[in-house]
Amino acid sequence: MSHFINTTRSHFDAVASHVLGQLTSTEAITLNLSAEDTLYVRFNANRVRQNTDVQQMVLSLQLQSLGRTVQQSCTLSGSLQVDCALLSNVLQACRAEVSVLDVDPNQVPIANHGNSDESFPGALLAPQDVVASILDSAQGCDLAGLYAGGVVIRANRNSAGQSHWFATESFFLDYSLYDGPKAAKGGYAGARWDTLAWAANLARTRDLLDKLKRPTVNVKPGQYRTYLAPRAFADVLGMMGWNALSAAAWKQGRSPFKKLVEREAKFSPLLSFSENFGLALTPRFNSQGEVSESLLPLMQAGELRTLLVSSRTAKEYGLKGNAADEGEAPRALDVACGTLAEADILKEIGTGLYLSNVHYLNWSDPVSARVTGMTRYACFWVENGEIVGPINDLRWDESLYDALGSKLLALTDWADIDPACDTYYTRALGGSRVPGALIEGWTFTL
Repeated sequence: MSHFINTTRSHFDAVASHVLGQLTSTEAITLNLSAEDTLYVRFNANRVRQNTDVQQMVLSLQLQSLGRTVQQSCTLSGSLQVDCALLSNVLQACRAEVSVLDVDPNQVPIANHGNSDESFPGALLAPQDVVASILDSAQGCDLAGLYAGGVVIRANRNSAGQSHWFATESFFLDYSLYDGPKAAKGGYAGARWDTLAWAANLARTRDLLDKLKRPTVNVKPGQYRTYLAPRAFADVLGMMGWNALSAAAWKQGRSPFKKLVEREAKFSPLLSFSENFGLALTPRFNSQGEVSESLLPLMQAGELRTLLVSSRTAKEYGLKGNAADEGEAPRALDVACGTLAEADILKEIGTGLYLSNVHYLNWSDPVSARVTGMTRYACFWVENGEIVGPINDLRWDESLYDALGSKLLALTDWADIDPACDTYYTRALGGSRVPGALIEGWTFTL
């Protein structure tokens, strides 16, 4: 593993021990570290537009005292003397704030949830090889996108004695190929850079871009048999992280899956999914240091197995927690594959639509689990099992009870990793592994 991992671990242990040694008998603390050593390279017109390496460590301190809780964060410098002084000041600020708060009746006391230590080494491109490895393959293309690769760390300690460590080396390349105003979206991610896999990925995106040169087909609003490629289907399933699988949202009457939870509806027997931390996309421990099962089944053959239940929700509503984070959204969603082969997708569409990407998703009617969104990038009209041409952007509006229920015809026999590509403040962890989906009568409204 990298020098950054070793030095970060030593520094975190030292500053954590310093803070924990300052507590009084009425105080308890949880410390969460988010760190990265990432090379970011932004491309435009198949050239480098921005190239920078980011090393950072951000520490979050949660203080509990006499039934009250407060949290503050700070950026560490890497100097032990400087950071110990900084954290002493942060602790004093937390003490001042917590003294004026009301008692929290649903506070989950800080406890020892054990220890864990997981590291996932990768085989990434050397920094000096990144540009050539990407751009040489893309000669003749108008490529724009972002490469981010390196180490991401999450760590947790608390005053009850628990200690968790997670480090992973990974990369993603989130890119598009342009032909004037038209674009085809691509993505390549993993822990090991494979030149042949990257070439095949790029070739598929080039093929989609080439098909965009065909005459545009004017598709009228209506219901059509529709194939959602893995990235598009991942975005649709991502709506489950917006209250649908949250136990708190269900108890508060805000869950779009209320009918599913209360057995008034069910999904297709073709659909099964779990939280799978074996994908190494994110640590098993949450911000409280609670450790999830490596594999947590959420849905089996269309029937809900469990919601995501944080300890706070469990305490407030008398439920059994399953180490969900407070947001109660999936962190490593893994959807079981089906039987639809890639070579048979167009034949099985027959006449309908092939959607590579969707965006602007939102709940249009949460009570009926209805989602609205737009088509994006390379989306095509298909007739008699052949792509005719690209379509103009369409708005769609579809209930997940239907789309994931009686309308779900097939899932592909392979799945793609769709990693979190957020880089606000820090490189995100998490993502999903999702197959493509063939759905009957997907509803396009305008």
